[in-house]
Amino acid sequence: MSQAPDVRHDASAYDRYLAGMDASMRQKVALTAAHLLAAGSLADMGMGSGSGSHALAALYPDLDVVGVDLDPIMVAKAAKKYALPNLRFQVGDIAAPCFPERSLDAILDSSVLHHVTSFNGYDRHAAARALDVQARALVDHGVLVVRDFLDPGPGLVWLDVRADDGDESDDPRTCSTAALTRRFAREFRSLRPEAERGFPLREIVPAPGDPPLAAGFARFELEYVYAVELALRKDYRHSWEDEVREEYTYLTQPELEAVFAGLGLRVLASTPLRNPWILQHRFAGQLSLWDATTRAPLDWPATNYVIVGQRVPDGGGVRFDAQPLPRPLGYLALACWERRADRHVFDLARRPGLAVDVVPWFERGGAVHVLARRSYPRPLLGLVGRAIDGTTPPSWVSAPLNVLVTDVPLGEAVADQLTTLEGLSEADLLAFEPGTRYLPSPGGVEEEVRSVFVRVRQLDATAEPRRRGLSDAGHVRAIEASQLLRAAQVGGLPDARLELNVYDLLLRQDRPVGAWIGAEVAVPDAPPPPRRETLADLAARPPRRAFVRAGRERSPGFLCVEAHEFTERDRHGRSVGEVALDVVIPARHRAETVAVAVLRRFEGEVWLGVDDDDLPAAQCFDGRSDLLVTPAWRLPRGKVATLRELSRFVRRRLRAEYGVVVAGREVPLGGSYHPSPGVTPEVVHPVAVAVADEAAGGVRALTWVRLADAVERRDLLVDGHLRVVALRAAHALGLIG
Repeated sequence: MSQAPDVRHDASAYDRYLAGMDASMRQKVALTAAHLLAAGSLADMGMGSGSGSHALAALYPDLDVVGVDLDPIMVAKAAKKYALPNLRFQVGDIAAPCFPERSLDAILDSSVLHHVTSFNGYDRHAAARALDVQARALVDHGVLVVRDFLDPGPGLVWLDVRADDGDESDDPRTCSTAALTRRFAREFRSLRPEAERGFPLREIVPAPGDPPLAAGFARFELEYVYAVELALRKDYRHSWEDEVREEYTYLTQPELEAVFAGLGLRVLASTPLRNPWILQHRFAGQLSLWDATTRAPLDWPATNYVIVGQRVPDGGGVRFDAQPLPRPLGYLALACWERRADRHVFDLARRPGLAVDVVPWFERGGAVHVLARRSYPRPLLGLVGRAIDGTTPPSWVSAPLNVLVTDVPLGEAVADQLTTLEGLSEADLLAFEPGTRYLPSPGGVEEEVRSVFVRVRQLDATAEPRRRGLSDAGHVRAIEASQLLRAAQVGGLPDARLELNVYDLLLRQDRPVGAWIGAEVAVPDAPPPPRRETLADLAARPPRRAFVRAGRERSPGFLCVEAHEFTERDRHGRSVGEVALDVVIPARHRAETVAVAVLRRFEGEVWLGVDDDDLPAAQCFDGRSDLLVTPAWRLPRGKVATLRELSRFVRRRLRAEYGVVVAGREVPLGGSYHPSPGVTPEVVHPVAVAVADEAAGGVRALTWVRLADAVERRDLLVDGHLRVVALRAAHALGLIG
């Protein structure tokens, strides 16, 4: 019988327990935790052995977990093996009503919905019917989390697989992957009559001009979806006969998002997952994919997807339609700044006023909790469509509370906000402390973020905020702080402001930030950094003022301001709200940025490369243009469309601009984030790279600071991208937490 740690009083026990799980289980827990309040009731549908249900119950003692499975023997075994006060198991069909309507706060379907379709005649509508049943069991604001395989969409591909890793027999335990591919094409969906099984497969002999075929490989032409089906199961040789009965890919990502909307669920997250271990050990060197029409290389398929939906009250919005307006509204304005040295002109979008993030927090059971607004509408994030990593930007996010600074003193304005709009009383407000300050996207937006930390009495929720032209403005709830950081590590917290405020709060209070659950970051030893400084010395450098104003007629056309009217629609397509917004978008680039943490290890310490740059946004706020930044670039439109191309782009730019030679592969540094979601749909992809060498010939030079020093003096990290990658890299490497 297992015993759960009391995580409410021992955060280190929580982290030890989490670290003891395998990577798949940690990801499952993290994805669920990213959208839960760690309290209430959760059903783990198709729980299998029950280990995942037990893990959630053990990590979150205030969460009542029910494991559900169709097999009574599995349920009995799980109940015997796992016993916790907040855990139970029951027999049930996940596609049939198992719980009363509006009785659950959360439902998790982890790698189980494809069983529903596979064992119901491969009926793809069966998944939607099962989700309909489950959605009815959710309370308002409850969440449904689906982690599963999905159909990548239509199209013919070429698939290269090994022909020299086994024999040419039909035995899946001994045959080559090429032979297994031929067998798979004959027997896929083996529950059907023999004449209806399989799919078309054509072996390709490369012709002049085709992508080269590696020695020992065979090439096949087939539908993209079947190539993904093979890639995901080719290593399950000993259970092959069972695997070919199932169809993993039952809906596409857009189809599943549409199903959610039709059920009255807002999509809070929709992203492909790429398990690093699988990519390294099962895809790398074992398969390649090419577009059969263009012959262009394709990214390796996602190893899973996660789609999270939140049930909204009747009449609540589940999607936005956008309609361009003929001219901007005047809220945002573009200005131009000329760099004195070379007369290069920069576009800069100005946001009026100063909005201060308000971070109420309290301690409960030894853990810090913050009050944040969940499901806050950010309709402009959906303007650019799917990101390069396959993520669908959400139109509703978790965000900090904020107050607009006017002629009222800040302390008074914050107190008025909390007592008037958020439902707290004066007696609930215990202490105020100035928080963080940074520029979220200084390369193109004249915007400064500041925050105030407010210690409050213990609360779980406040009054619902007033509507602002839409069906609602989110709902304010208490969320455990380190849980928010875990959400950011798996793509569940797209608003970077909340993450940075939480890091700053926990570090100020000398509290643990929790275990890192994103991809592992390894930094091997490298030659000594050629230019080493402390952040304090860099901050003491003579100030520079590199820019002068320029007329709008000299704009290089890098940015533009557009206006859109957003119509909020409910599950039936009816309009339930409207709002018009100005938005800043790049004219010739994607609304996507890659931000790079450049790391090296020397004499036992990890060093971070920073660029001493000049940006007009810094000069606007501080009167000086010099700003420490991390290497970051907007992605060129039409030239960087896949993750493979993104990898080559990062390496080329690091070598050309800084002379940096990268060791190994770049690693995703947590999930992507939106630095300024009230102004621009820009999404930032943070990655970490380790330096093998710094060659001569770069246009600029990096200065190296100790990563631990960057965390300690994070107040000097005014560039928001630098602050994000520095804190995440330090977290991943165990320098904090």
